[in-house]
Amino acid sequence: MTQPKNNDTVVVAFTGKLDNGEIFYVVEKDNPMSVALGSGDLPPTVESAILEMKVGDTKKIRVPPDEGYGPRQKDLLQVIESEEMVASIKPLPGMVLSLQVEKDGQPQKVPATVIQVDGPKVTVDYNHPLAGHHLTYELVLLDIIKAAVH
Repeated sequence: MTQPKNNDTVVVAFTGKLDNGEIFYVVEKDNPMSVALGSGDLPPTVESAILEMKVGDTKKIRVPPDEGYGPRQKDLLQVIESEEMVASIKPLPGMVLSLQVEKDGQPQKVPATVIQVDGPKVTVDYNHPLAGHHLTYELVLLDIIKAAVH
C-alpha cells in the first residue's frame, strides 16, 4: 500500500485527548473528516505523521501548544464588574459567557470562561479552553484520495 503525499486528500477518524485523558474532540469512522495535505489545515506534527502512514494504520500523535491553540496568554485574563453583565446571569467559576468586546473598532461577542468570582469582581479568561495544552490525537488513516496530476 502507498503512503499519502503532499496535495493528496486523506480521510481520517480520530479522538483528541488532553494529557489527563479528557476527550475534547471525536471524529468517528462512520462520519470521517477529509483534509488536503499541504493545505495548512493540520498542525505540522500531525501532517508529518500522516505522511508516514498507510491506509488502515493507527497512530498516536502528540501536538505541542504552539501548534495547537497556542500558549496561554496572561493578558487575556480580565477582571470585570458583575454589574457589567446581564442581570439575569449569576457568574460561577467554569461558566462560559458570551461577552462583548471591541476588535478593530467593531463590537464582537467572544466566549470567556469565568475563573473566579470575588464579590462584584469577576475574573474571566478569553484564552481558548485548549490553549496551553499538549493535545494527543489517536488517528486512523481510512483512505487516500490521490491529487489530480496536471
